[in-house]
Amino acid sequence: MTTTEATSPEAPSPAPLAAPADAPGPAQGARCFGDGDPLYEEYHDTEWGIPVHGDEALFERLALEAFQSGLAWITVLRKRPAFRAAFAGFDPEVVARFTEEDVERLLQDASIIRNRMKIEATISNARALLALHEQGRTLDELVWSFAPGGSRAPEGGTPLDRPRPATFADLAASTPESVALAKALKKEGFKFIGPTTAYAAMQACGLVDDHLATCPVVTSRRDTVRDRLL
Repeated sequence: MTTTEATSPEAPSPAPLAAPADAPGPAQGARCFGDGDPLYEEYHDTEWGIPVHGDEALFERLALEAFQSGLAWITVLRKRPAFRAAFAGFDPEVVARFTEEDVERLLQDASIIRNRMKIEATISNARALLALHEQGRTLDELVWSFAPGGSRAPEGGTPLDRPRPATFADLAASTPESVALAKALKKEGFKFIGPTTAYAAMQACGLVDDHLATCPVVTSRRDTVRDRLL
């Protein structure tokens, strides 16, 4: 990790797969990531790529993606309960009122990732979210307006279909949509969300579905559709 990556509010974070760009895909029948770790397996199977709606839920995901910058996603995932406790369940109205005393308290909390810039960015982002509300807007509408094709997946729905990646090499670190999303968020006062972090959030929140073609999550969906057609 370079010095710039460690300190810049726009520093990119590795994708949740945490794999080199030229790495081969997993073996047939294996998950995209997470095999062997029950917590990671559950996240992969039940959360990653599933559409997320609601301002508090999206605020939490953006915050955790920012904390993940420079680290493996599993590190953040294991600390998620502690993050929720430390940040009042990611209630933006509460977090927006955090003071410098709260920042110092969080910097002493060994159960979370203690990074001043990321902590302060999370508080700032809560205030930016409330500013959106004052304008009669929502974070949900803003984020989902950058789904590929401009489509907004309905509650419980799936994002716009597109070719499914076959290997990790087919996965982008960022896309034109994530660049535009990061720019829009920055314009509204959000911090520590560059194009790569924005794309990781798009993957995690289901704006795109990057499960590999051989992933059991994908093959089980195909089996379900096939059974319905028989």
